[in-house]
Amino acid sequence: MKTSREVNCCHCGKPLNELKFIADKKIFCQNCYLSYQNISSTKSTSFNRQELLSRNRVHIDDPLAMTNLKKIINNQLRKIYNPLKQKLAIICIGTDRSTGDSLGPLTGSKLSNFKLNNNLNVFGTLNSPIHATNLNDKLEFIEQKHPDSFIIAIDAGLGKSSSVGSICVNEGPLKPGSGVDKKLPEVGDMHITGLVNVSGYMEYFVLQSTRLSLVVKMAKIISYSLIQGVRKFNQ
Repeated sequence: MKTSREVNCCHCGKPLNELKFIADKKIFCQNCYLSYQNISSTKSTSFNRQELLSRNRVHIDDPLAMTNLKKIINNQLRKIYNPLKQKLAIICIGTDRSTGDSLGPLTGSKLSNFKLNNNLNVFGTLNSPIHATNLNDKLEFIEQKHPDSFIIAIDAGLGKSSSVGSICVNEGPLKPGSGVDKKLPEVGDMHITGLVNVSGYMEYFVLQSTRLSLVVKMAKIISYSLIQGVRKFNQ
């Protein structure tokens, strides 16, 4: 009689049935896989500043992260934003129920603490998050109340382990939910993405196991840089 070979987690030795996870050619149970992903995403803080700047990125461990991110944001706005014809709307996407996905509302809450002028509106905070279930309604509301605004979208993202901790600024709309295979409406005229953890397997669980300290640090850098960049642009 032919018997199936028992497969065990390479870390804890727990026997695995149908549900198993593979990373770096190693087999894990769910708990060990999430721990391994979290460790992999934070074990290396090395970065190449010039290489990142060439792609409109900064790393949160760079002492010049705020200064350089402000310059990147300012340069992007100079190319595509007309302050004489458009107001600014910052839409921060995410939920406070998932550590990794809380980057958006955390950033929105920090932005709301600044003294904002009438030309700048912030949507998506810890008290009033914008997420997958209400995104369409919120976008309709913003379009009705603030038509023709220039929109900057902010969201968390997943990427390679070497990219975790990077903040990316790009022209064009954000595609929220793409990292977890959700089809949601595109948002914004430019967008800022914070890479909070590694992609590849079980993205929902990876987001939930993301280190809060990384997300808080990232939200602080984005909010301060964005406010300073916008203020400098409007001077």
